[in-house]
Amino acid sequence: MATYLISFPSRAMRVQEPDLQEVADDSHAVVREAKAAGAWIFGGGIDESVPPVMVDGTGGVLESTYAETRHLGGGFAVLEVATREEALEWARKLAAACRCAQEVRVFGDDPES
Repeated sequence: MATYLISFPSRAMRVQEPDLQEVADDSHAVVREAKAAGAWIFGGGIDESVPPVMVDGTGGVLESTYAETRHLGGGFAVLEVATREEALEWARKLAAACRCAQEVRVFGDDPES
């Protein structure tokens, strides 16, 4: 089994207001299906109204972030599946439900985490 991150940035989702409820319903249906299949670990959307902060090695909180992740937003799902093909199939379902392409990444295996 491997753990995959399936995600999209918020700017990729171009859904009109009248269609938002249908997109939410379709997305929740995929989530319920993934839970029933035992693949779902965690998922959600980044609350972009709350600015990110960084905590440094001394415990200090900085009102900034890494340049590479300054615009991190959108939604994500973390799933555990047997094969990459299975992860891609879940990404296809999420892409159809969310009406936007999904990025798929595999987490490195770390037996301590």
